[in-house]
Formats: sequence, structure tokens, C-alpha cells
Amino acid sequence: MVYLSRIYTKTGDAGDTGLGDGTRVPKDHPRVSAYGAVDELNATLGIVVLQLGDSAHIVLIRSVQNDLFDVGADLCVPEVDGKTVLRMRAEQAERLEKAIDALNERLEPLRSFVLPGGSAAAAWCHLARTICRRAERDVVSLAHVEKINPHVVIYLNRLSDLLFVLARICNNDGQADVLWVPAKNQE
Repeated sequence: MVYLSRIYTKTGDAGDTGLGDGTRVPKDHPRVSAYGAVDELNATLGIVVLQLGDSAHIVLIRSVQNDLFDVGADLCVPEVDGKTVLRMRAEQAERLEKAIDALNERLEPLRSFVLPGGSAAAAWCHLARTICRRAERDVVSLAHVEKINPHVVIYLNRLSDLLFVLARICNNDGQADVLWVPAKNQE
């Protein structure tokens, strides 16, 4: 369990931070950027929850938020052979796939791309989706220089899909989606 008795430590005042294994790295290190983007995504999902009102989808988003803390824990501790730490597992992405499939059954197939917007809840889901995609890119960039758990990338990839489908659900099951009209503003 986590126990924090003080919030500020002053140890990062020189522009570095501690990873979960005690290693000090610059605050702009790819690993810190990756789990920072995941943190930003999680905060945005907090706003999504507020927009959902009393929807049953809140339980799903809260479970995702919990998973994102697992993602952050996974990313903040570099992999070391033989060391047991919290790592993302395949079942977490599989749970998202089941949720995507169940939600997508309610939707008509798309005939055009969807513009972000519609309802406030859908717009926030789309924003969360784009932040999720950035987090995924940051994790992939990290993977080019350090070993990472491949389940992190898979989870973030599925999560962006889930957020897209949930945005459509929040738009009256896709009926209020705002669709892209190719070349609409060209003369």
C-alpha cells in the first residue's frame, strides 16, 4: 500500500525525479514522459466520469483509471530480470476488448469518420482518446531506447478504441455523431 506523509520532498527541484527503483533521471526522460501522459489521460478520465452523470459506464471508466495506475507503476519501474514488480497483464486488455464488443453491438457501422464532438461527454471521450494515443506514442518511443512491458502498448491501444466507441455511445448510440464530409469546404 502507498503511504505518503509529505507531498513535497524538494528532491526534484534541480529538474530530476526518482523512478520506482530509486534511479534518478531528468524530468524530460522518455520514461517520465510516458507515465506523465498516462497520468494526464487518467485525469481527463476523471472529467469523463463527471460528464457521464449516473451512467453505468462510470464503473467501466473507474476500472480503467485503476488500470492506468497499474500502467504508471509498470512504466516507472524499469524492467530488471528476476525482480517482481507490478506489471500489466494480457487480461487487462482482453477485458477492454470485451467491453468494446459489448458496446459496439449497439452501434450502426460507420460510413464516414466521426468529428470529435456531439455531446459534452462524447467530446471529453474524444479528448481522452487523443491523449491516450499520445501516451501510446510516448511508450513506443520509450521502447526504442529501453525495454518495456509490451502489454502496456496493447492496453493503451485497446483503450483508445474503447474511448472512441464510448464517445459514440455518449452521442445517443451514434445517432448524434458529427460525421466528416470530405471536401465540404472546398470550392
